[in-house]
Amino acid sequence: MPSPRSLRRPAVVGVVAVAALTGGLITATESAHAAGTRIHDIQGSTRISPLAGKQVSDVPGTVTAVRSFGSARGFWVQDPHPDKNDATSEAVFVFTGKETPKVSVGDAITFAGTVSEYYPGGKDAGLQSVTEITGATWKVTAANTPLPAAFKLNPASVPGRYAPDAGGKSIESLKLKPASYALDRYESLEGMRVSVGGSPVVGATNTHNELWVTAEPRHNRTARGGTLYGSYADPNGGRIKVQSLIPFSQRPFPVADVGDELTGTTAGPLDYDNFGGYTLQATELGKVTDHGPAPETTRKQKSGELAVATYNVENLSPTTPQAKFDRLAKALVTNLSAPDVVALEEVQDDNGATDDGTVTAGATLKKLTDAIKAAGGPAYEWRQIDPQNDQDGGQPGGNIRNVFLFNPARVAFTDVKGGDATTPVKVVDDHGKAGLSASPGRIAPADQAWKTSRKPLVGQFALKSRPGSRVFVIANHFNSKGGDQGLDSRFQPPARSSETQRTAQAKLVNGFVKDLLAKDPKAKVVVAGDLNDYQFSAALKNLTNGGVLTDLVGGLPKAERYGYVYQGNSQVLDHMLTTKALAGADYDIVHINAEYADQASDHDPQVLRVKP
Repeated sequence: MPSPRSLRRPAVVGVVAVAALTGGLITATESAHAAGTRIHDIQGSTRISPLAGKQVSDVPGTVTAVRSFGSARGFWVQDPHPDKNDATSEAVFVFTGKETPKVSVGDAITFAGTVSEYYPGGKDAGLQSVTEITGATWKVTAANTPLPAAFKLNPASVPGRYAPDAGGKSIESLKLKPASYALDRYESLEGMRVSVGGSPVVGATNTHNELWVTAEPRHNRTARGGTLYGSYADPNGGRIKVQSLIPFSQRPFPVADVGDELTGTTAGPLDYDNFGGYTLQATELGKVTDHGPAPETTRKQKSGELAVATYNVENLSPTTPQAKFDRLAKALVTNLSAPDVVALEEVQDDNGATDDGTVTAGATLKKLTDAIKAAGGPAYEWRQIDPQNDQDGGQPGGNIRNVFLFNPARVAFTDVKGGDATTPVKVVDDHGKAGLSASPGRIAPADQAWKTSRKPLVGQFALKSRPGSRVFVIANHFNSKGGDQGLDSRFQPPARSSETQRTAQAKLVNGFVKDLLAKDPKAKVVVAGDLNDYQFSAALKNLTNGGVLTDLVGGLPKAERYGYVYQGNSQVLDHMLTTKALAGADYDIVHINAEYADQASDHDPQVLRVKP
């Protein structure tokens, strides 16, 4: 069955049911009929049909594709005789719910039914709607008729600007300008046959049998063949998700990595959903050509260098398959060259997502460190603080937290008693230098900024080959982007409501670093972790406020500034920052996960090497 995501759509029949289940615009079926209507009359020149809620009849068109699986079955029908208005789509989806429609591709039909607006994910999700026909009846007038030619998506047909600016308000009522905005171009093609050819893969095949390509191969290209998300002003409008309507028994969905190419022609109707927006539902699928680069390996630190890494290990617990532990271990030993200190994020408690009050993580960490030793790595020790049960967000019952691993053969950890889930760590005077009231300790754990979010973990380290060295490492995992409006939202520009909490979190970490520097202006501090935000975000601006920290990603070549891929955008969520005393750090984002269909985590790890 091609796409499991299609099963998530509620089965609805008739416009009243649509409104009840999705919060749609229509609350009752109007009795007025629009006989002789064409599909472009149904679609209109805005995002909302001018005939929404009305019944139409005798509408002609050609069946171009059929979805015969899941609870969102139906077919796409397109008028082979378009009007001269580029803003009006010539196709529409006929929704039949759980019933497999008795039509075939190439059938010429006339149909009747109710025009409805369906909001994937519900209207409150903030996404755009899909104009469709519900409660439909139809008559086949001819078989095996030619299909309308597919509209070619390429740099010439996809505008450089992404969406009209409505000051954060809805763009639904605005006249579509397909020659001006990418979102308008796609909306003007809703349901129509479109095609891409020779397209770079910019989002690897996922577990839902989806991948992302770009219709603009040279736009913001990364060093390894992806598409770089470098500013809010340019969300990369050429990105298109690809799914398949071809039964997997006939053609398995291709497994592709970022940097590969979907060669030949991929064509089908342009759909829209709440898992990435505009989607090419392929009835013709290109072939993957492997052009993607191999996973990276960073260099080994020198004897006088301290290597610090950060790695989001994505909900690691004893219930995680051993194969993942082994892959993480191999990556730490081989690809990251056994860093001296590792800041881990998303380490779960000793029984994973079982919500029974367990908060300890010793079993999780023993399983990981044992795997590292088995892979030929050092005998890492760890330091962490058990959180309060169900207070730090993440998977319910998982009690994720930040953890330090360190190699005791090269590094000494300064243990200072007093750190627990609720006691804030303070900067203290330690023989004229900056010290910690607790090591490990947590920054302001009772502050509202950390509500249902992971608290930063602070520890003091020394490189044994450099007596007297003192480096403070702060491991972070800021709150997620949950609740933000999508890039393809009907509200433009989209609201980023989760940014408020991350900004407050950044201010607290920034303040703690300033406390360290107030005690010792030459304090050597590394701030690392999954900050869940971009280098150009308000959160990062507040974290670096006053010039107390430098975000090292800004020192990389522009095409290498990413370590996470989401919906075809290569972007920065994980960061490593340093104080001025650690200027000149050798910094590397090690690409081993985010660009690959087969991954141990959805994040790439990062490492820096400094001379403390």
